[in-house]
Amino acid sequence: MADFTFAEMLGMQRELQEKYREKWGGLSPKIARNQLLWMYGEMAEVGDIIKKKGEQAIMEDTEVRAHFVEELCDVLMYFNDIMLCFDIAPEELEKTYREKHQRNMKRW
Repeated sequence: MADFTFAEMLGMQRELQEKYREKWGGLSPKIARNQLLWMYGEMAEVGDIIKKKGEQAIMEDTEVRAHFVEELCDVLMYFNDIMLCFDIAPEELEKTYREKHQRNMKRW
C-alpha cells in the first residue's frame, strides 16, 4: 500500500467540505477557529480512550484500537480543514516540518 499523503487528505476534505458547504459554512480563516475548537474536542476523545481503556487495550483489542484510530482520523480531518481554511499547501507544511525537525535534532 502506498503512503497516504497530506495532498490526498486535503483533496478528500475539500470534497467533504464542498458537499456540506451550505450546512457547514465553507472554508475561510474565520471558520478555522471553530475547526480548531472541534479538533480539541476530538483530541480529548483520543485522550479519553487512552485514559479509560489504556495503552495495552489500544495495542491488543481490535475494537478499542479501531475506535482509537477513528478518533485520530477525526483529529486529522479537522487539522486538514484548518490547513484548507488558511490555504496551506502540503509543500508548505512539508518544508516547515522538515526545518522544525532539523532544529529539534540539534536542540538537546
